[in-house]
Amino acid sequence: MSPPSVIVVGAGLAGAALAHALAARQWQGLIVDEAHGPAARASGLPVGMLSPHQTRSPTPMSRLTELGVAQMRQVLPRLLPQGAGWQDTEIDNLGHAAGRWPAAMIRPAALVQAWLDAATATGCCRTRWSCRVRRIARAGGRWVAFDAQDQAIAEADHVVIAAAWGSVGLLAGLGFDPLTLPLRPVKGQLSYGPWEGPPLAERPRRDNGVYIPLYEDATAPTGMPSRLWAMGSTYDRGRTDTTVEPAAHERNLHSLQALAPDAAAHMARAMAEGSLQGWSDIRCASLDRLPLLGTLPDLPALRAQLEAAGHRRGRVPMEESPRLPGLHVFTALGSRGLSLASAGAGWLAQHLETGAMPLPPDLVRAIDPARFAWRQWRRQGCTPPATEEAAA
Repeated sequence: MSPPSVIVVGAGLAGAALAHALAARQWQGLIVDEAHGPAARASGLPVGMLSPHQTRSPTPMSRLTELGVAQMRQVLPRLLPQGAGWQDTEIDNLGHAAGRWPAAMIRPAALVQAWLDAATATGCCRTRWSCRVRRIARAGGRWVAFDAQDQAIAEADHVVIAAAWGSVGLLAGLGFDPLTLPLRPVKGQLSYGPWEGPPLAERPRRDNGVYIPLYEDATAPTGMPSRLWAMGSTYDRGRTDTTVEPAAHERNLHSLQALAPDAAAHMARAMAEGSLQGWSDIRCASLDRLPLLGTLPDLPALRAQLEAAGHRRGRVPMEESPRLPGLHVFTALGSRGLSLASAGAGWLAQHLETGAMPLPPDLVRAIDPARFAWRQWRRQGCTPPATEEAAA
């Protein structure tokens, strides 16, 4: 019996982590991206911060990231030497949830490349660049991906849409709209520059944004300093342009003044001299800011099921929603890609292999891509008791 096959759309943190997880299970995979190479969009951030998501009481996101950060901290040393794509550190939270926490500074593109290198080395994973997947269709019990000229790219038992904000067009073509799968673009801009000499703070600091006093990377690509400081990033909902803007630098400067006044003075001088560098791209977030991870619902069948249940005053659990077999999504990681990519890939890989997600049931429901349509249509068909609604 031949191993299962999968097409992964998107070669950022989510897609590369999943390709690696499935290749380790001997799945035959093709990862497709419209860019010329991996980590071309939001995963191309010069440096990001891996750290816990602290809240006053546990939330689905804080619990997910607690699991994800622990997993990533185990994965990093196996994939990359320290100083060549990442650095271990601690971070000081100065505002909400004040304290010092274990953390790591990571160049996401280095991690993405390491995952893809490991996946392709198994012989189970191939990559295809400069190829836009325009639509996905079911044919003969398998899924077929089509390019911009409507020519078949490949077919497989499974397809995983993992293209962050680029997932929206594919999902719309499958019948998902802002009601049934509400995704939002969030523009973020990082301010940074080269740094020589001792850092202006002992360790990274966070409050309204994150200040990284010094990140050193022996494998930094051409055009990126091997020693840099960074401050960011902004969070502009609804923006889809990637222009680096002076106004966003100003907002980062304002936040930095509260975190590290000496560093803010340096940033202000760099702005005045015209030497300040910036990076900007688009995150993808869901309406409830939780990721979408799992098998996509069959919308017509789900609506019919819930309408029928409404007439009977019955209850249909979300996990019993009809699904599109073999069609999955791994997106809307928002600003938590480093925290969620590795663990999320493992959860989804197990789900593809066994049908089960290795998480507590409430967390499975929290990230289920059926949740928005299910809640909306279930309320229309049958108003559940308050206890059931709270559990949902």
